[in-house]
Amino acid sequence: MTVSFGVAAGPAALSGDLTVPADAFGVVAFAHGSGSSRRSPRNIAVARSLQDRRLATLLFDLLTTDESRYDAATGRLRFDIDLLSDRLVTAVDQLRQDTTTRDLPIGLFGASTGAAAALVAASRRPDVVRAVVSRGGRPDLAGAALAEVECPTLLIVGGQDTQVLHLNEQAAQRVLGPVELTVVPHATHLFEEPGALEQVADLAGTWFTRHLS
Repeated sequence: MTVSFGVAAGPAALSGDLTVPADAFGVVAFAHGSGSSRRSPRNIAVARSLQDRRLATLLFDLLTTDESRYDAATGRLRFDIDLLSDRLVTAVDQLRQDTTTRDLPIGLFGASTGAAAALVAASRRPDVVRAVVSRGGRPDLAGAALAEVECPTLLIVGGQDTQVLHLNEQAAQRVLGPVELTVVPHATHLFEEPGALEQVADLAGTWFTRHLS
């Protein structure tokens, strides 16, 4: 079952899609990457894989339509981690209040700059967020919040994404809670190689199943 799930973040009304399998044991909120939206084909593919594992998913826009236009022209808002994490925290709080998800453990899946937002949100809701997965993320942009992330964190990076891999290696050393860094061989930043995104989905599904069930 998929329903519209609006996120009311101050004056911003953000559009979202909440999918809840009948026997869901957890819910994963997605934070999309730079210049993307809830319609990211990669995040949708991962979300569908998680749904097959009985995990509910929330895909929502971190920016309004007007903000997305501004960001497309300037590239500024995609790196505003404070703004993105504030909105992700709002989404987490709404999931805790919604009648269909309030009893489900919450995980966060972040891609690119959205991974930093996910880690900051996890640090701000340590009693609520039970696990984080980053895909090709920029956890370094979470800054000092890394040392406050208590939940299990999985960092997934493509083997050919060398600069991002280096940043993830550094960030992993600063995360307070349990952290694992997994490299998908031969994959580049967007995991466009045959089978690469399927590996990401499998790794994420295993991680969330372990820590949300």
